[in-house]
Parts: sequence; structure tokens; C-alpha cells
Amino acid sequence: MALPQLIPSHSSSSLTHQPSINPNAPNPSLLNLNFKPFLKSSSLSQSRRFHRLSSFRCSASSFPEKHHTNHPKSDDVVELPLFPLPLVLFPGAILPLQIFEFRYRIMMHTLLHTDLRFGVIYSDAVSGTAEVGCVGEIVKHERLVDDRFFLICKGQERFRVTNIVRTKPYLVAEVNWLEDRPSGDEDLEGLANEVESYMKDVIRLSNRLNGKPEKEAQDLRRNLFPTPFSFFVGSTFEGAPREQQALLELEDTAARLKREKETLRNTLNYLSAASAVKDVFPSS
Repeated sequence: MALPQLIPSHSSSSLTHQPSINPNAPNPSLLNLNFKPFLKSSSLSQSRRFHRLSSFRCSASSFPEKHHTNHPKSDDVVELPLFPLPLVLFPGAILPLQIFEFRYRIMMHTLLHTDLRFGVIYSDAVSGTAEVGCVGEIVKHERLVDDRFFLICKGQERFRVTNIVRTKPYLVAEVNWLEDRPSGDEDLEGLANEVESYMKDVIRLSNRLNGKPEKEAQDLRRNLFPTPFSFFVGSTFEGAPREQQALLELEDTAARLKREKETLRNTLNYLSAASAVKDVFPSS
């Protein structure tokens, strides 16, 4: 059976997309984000020794349990090297990369002697390069004899590009940091719990449709506050980079959770219908 469609809410963005969610998560306690892009400068390693890094997998344990206390101020303007990719990095998410395009090898040599941070920003042939991205901090790296690099990066602060400083040998821009605005009287804990509940139901029904045990997913939040949890949820939407970009750009935790709740609720309705059809026509 084809992957179930996600039907995102577009109330906060003009982006349109028909993404899908991965029902085949090997661990029933989380949803998988499994990118396998073919990238000249950043394709994931296909070698046996890095086979386990060939997918982008995010779990709640990848995310900080508390908000950072040393966030840069939103009105700070800094220069940041940028790495355009056809994927979206969220704060707290883990991203493995292979670097072998010459200009990005130059960038790596610079980063390894500075602060190990660069901007990951979504780009594709249809929508172009986004203005909002996420800092990727290099937490592990290996330099090979042919000057390629294998990296493991972790998402940090979000940013908005305000000015392009230069484009060669690689893109450098001035950026402002983004933080979510206060959500007023919104019950963020309640929203987060509702989203978690929908995620568990989606995992359970997805497993059922794929012939896997309907073991209930356990604690997906892992003590995460609502804001980092909302980023974790967004990171699990497979194959939907435009929808993920829309979630990344939102500056309101409540709005992000509500959008994710709507997406998961619509997906659950789809899965419920598909499950009912399967019960009537088990061989289909």
C-alpha cells in the first residue's frame, strides 16, 4: 500500500504540498524522517562503514530537554556561511552529511578552525532558496585522505537571511536570529499533549497497515518543553520539505503545534479509512 498522505493545514502559509508520513518506523516509539537525496556536495554516505548514517533520523532524545539559556538575541546581526540543501533542518535534529564539492570543502576547512557552525537553508528548483534556515553545529567529523568530510551536525538556532555578503567560493549572508513570540494565553502543554496523542495513533495505525505489531508508542516528548517538541514533530514529516519549511518559519509555538495537530489529524483520518478498507478487503 502506498504511503499515507499528509494533508497539511495551510492557514499559516501559501505553500502547497502533498507530503507523506513514514509508517515504517523501525522503532514504534518515533516517526522516522528518511531523506535519501542525491547531492553532489552533500549526499549521505553509501559506504558500508557509514551505512547507519544513510538516513536522517530524529528522535525525541536528539532534542534538548530545556530551552537554551544563552540564545543569541533576535536583533543580533551576524555573518554566517550557508549551505543550501533540498531538506529542512530543525533545532535539535541530527543531520549526517558527506561533503566533497570543492567549495564546501573550503568552507569546512574554515569552519574547523572557527566555531563549527554554518547555516542549513532549504532550496529547490521550484521555490528557490528560502530566507529562513537553521544553524547546523558540527558535533562529529571525519576527514578522509581525498579531502572529503563526513559530518554529523545538530540543529541549533533558527535565522532569517537579511543580506547576501558574498556568493563565492560559497554563500555567506548576514542573518538575524529567530525566536518564537510568547503565545499569550494558549495552553501549550495541552496542545503538545494532543499532538503527541495524534502521533501515537498515527504510528499505531501505520504499523497495523504494514503488518507490524500495534504496540503503543511510549513517551514521545521525553520531558521536552512545547517549543522543542514542536520542532521534533516537524522533523518527523517525511518527504514534505515545503511543509517543514512552513513550520520552521512560524514564530509562534502554539501556531506550529496547531498546524501539526491538523496535519496529524487528517493523516489519522486517512489511515482510519485505509484500515477500514483493509478489514473489508484484507487481500487488497
